[in-house]
Amino acid sequence: MAKKGSVGIIMGSSSDSRIMHSAAEILDQFNVSHEDQIISAHRTPSRLDTYAKHAEDYGFKVIIAGAGGAAHLPGMIASHTVIPVIGVPILVYNDKQVKKSNTSKFSAFGGLDSLLSISEMPTGSPVVTVGINKAANAAIYALKILANDNSTIRNKLKKHKFDQHSSVLKESDELKKLGLAKFVKKKFK
Repeated sequence: MAKKGSVGIIMGSSSDSRIMHSAAEILDQFNVSHEDQIISAHRTPSRLDTYAKHAEDYGFKVIIAGAGGAAHLPGMIASHTVIPVIGVPILVYNDKQVKKSNTSKFSAFGGLDSLLSISEMPTGSPVVTVGINKAANAAIYALKILANDNSTIRNKLKKHKFDQHSSVLKESDELKKLGLAKFVKKKFK
């Protein structure tokens, strides 16, 4: 908890970094500072408690918390702070264990366990929840929160939306020009 940042990005396990890095990439594109840490709700509960209670002192305006399985991290953080928490349900991979069979690489619930755990917080401790493995969407949502008090971020978000719009129109024009079969061959070689 050394440096101050506008957004805290936390995850329950190092394996979650494969998903959560996309939130950092989006924030970096918008030049928004963030602090990234691994904090396990189950293995480091005292660290979670300290992090949540002092999040305001560290200058966080939003916390993005990714977790898989029972996914208690976002809710536990939200229960300790008034800072908005955005939960990223993560599809659990079983690749930390060496297995002879590759048949159970993914969670039996396909990430639905995490989604429900995060989204079904009791009244009084809400967590905004994005889709499974959608850390980039969590970052965009965090930027929207920050944009309420920051015209620079607001203008960058407007440009981002305009660029998305223009990109779809460009692809649509190309599709009409080439025809569907040729478009697919060119686009997805």
